Amino acid sequence: MSSKLPLEGLTVVAFEQAVAAPFCTSRLADAGARVIKIERPEGDFARGYDTVAAGQSSYFVWLNRGKESRVVDLATPAGKSEAAALIAQADVLVQNLKPGALARLGFGAEVLRERHPRLIVCSISGYGDSGPMAERKAYDLLIQAESGLASVTGGGDGPARVGTSIVDIATGATAHAAILEALIARGNSGQGCDIRISMFDVMADWLTVPLLHQEGGKPPQRMGLAHPSIAPYGAFHTRDGKLVLLSIQSDREWGLLAEKVLGDPALVRDPRFATNVARVANRGETDAQVSRVLAGLDEAQACEALAAADLAFASVNDMAALSTHPHLRRITVDTPGGEVSYPAPAPIVMGEQRRYGRVPALGEAES
Repeated sequence: MSSKLPLEGLTVVAFEQAVAAPFCTSRLADAGARVIKIERPEGDFARGYDTVAAGQSSYFVWLNRGKESRVVDLATPAGKSEAAALIAQADVLVQNLKPGALARLGFGAEVLRERHPRLIVCSISGYGDSGPMAERKAYDLLIQAESGLASVTGGGDGPARVGTSIVDIATGATAHAAILEALIARGNSGQGCDIRISMFDVMADWLTVPLLHQEGGKPPQRMGLAHPSIAPYGAFHTRDGKLVLLSIQSDREWGLLAEKVLGDPALVRDPRFATNVARVANRGETDAQVSRVLAGLDEAQACEALAAADLAFASVNDMAALSTHPHLRRITVDTPGGEVSYPAPAPIVMGEQRRYGRVPALGEAES
């Protein structure tokens, strides 16, 4: 297999900050693209989010490997001239500045596409370019709230934040996929394109199922570690105080659970539990049947019994458990503060060993 990475030879210029756009461009850098990150003189504000990664921001170290950092003051004529020169050599431009900011500086997508027909421009915003909220500032948690995601997250205490920057990450992943599509299209047509992605649109798309439930007359409820449409599908305490999350996806699996774990084959024929619809309608009684048995087993015994029955389950872990998890793959990247180890990107290309570039200091132009 060739050792050449798929995006080698491509140049990406990124007017980016925080999480969404850097997530996208970090994946482009991983695939071999030269990513030139344009930073204001004080730097991407994500550099200051925390100090837990060798004295540096965990977000910045995670999302800026393999890039160059160029300090460009876009408020000055020299800075604008430098930006124009960088864009002229680019294949892709990614930006998530405040809506209209680049256009006011003379770098609007329409102008750039006219000057550079092969350029792919991807603009990320909170609410898009039109509509009543287009000018509103938007960050991850704000969109979690505005989109309704928080309303279906958590338990009975009230709406809750998803415990990671899911809107930013989803938006970055959406931008990454759209750019790859555009590169394929350019290979056929020779023409670039203008891509607009809003964080709100991304999250609304991801919320299609609970939205359809709402519009179908069955408003979704916050259920913590339970599933609104399937039972038993939730977390159960074991004798040693641990939580095991069990997922029964079919009536056949319910039969396996009843016979091999619960020790009560009659539950398969009981009309309260015979079908998933019935089990959901009688969720309290269904869960009680499972709790009765798992509460008498240690976590290890419960996991062993569920595995022997070929059922789906998981331990309810925390970050300490993830840190030492036997399934966790890691990469190690060089940073100005020293090497940092963290989870590897998910895609594995068989027969190929990826190398991951250095996280740049502010103004460090060599990856």
